[in-house]
Amino acid sequence: MRPQSRQQLKFQALLAERAGFMRFNGTDTERALWRCLAGKRLGVAFRRQVVVDRFVVDFLAPSVKLVVEVDGGYHARRVVADARRTRVLERLGYRVLRLDAELVRRQLPLAVEAIRNAL
Repeated sequence: MRPQSRQQLKFQALLAERAGFMRFNGTDTERALWRCLAGKRLGVAFRRQVVVDRFVVDFLAPSVKLVVEVDGGYHARRVVADARRTRVLERLGYRVLRLDAELVRRQLPLAVEAIRNAL
């Protein structure tokens, strides 16, 4: 493995800082979904706001390499960027499940069922 440059290390530190901030300042939908995922409620451990490569993902089940993203209104303007991000994560061996924030907000049990099915 090649040693990281100072710039790469700085970028990783910034990502980790951002992930920590996002962990404690999540959206309402992320907090609601986290209450359903925390503590291995679906049989696997999830982590939230985790750095994977050069991205901060909303939720990660590392043991099964499943990334769950909650996409709100902001993501409507980022369709191309989100698709690129998904491709990078898939190349790294992750499966990516994108859930619309409105689904999580209005029909949380259906969102949880979608995650259960992806597991």
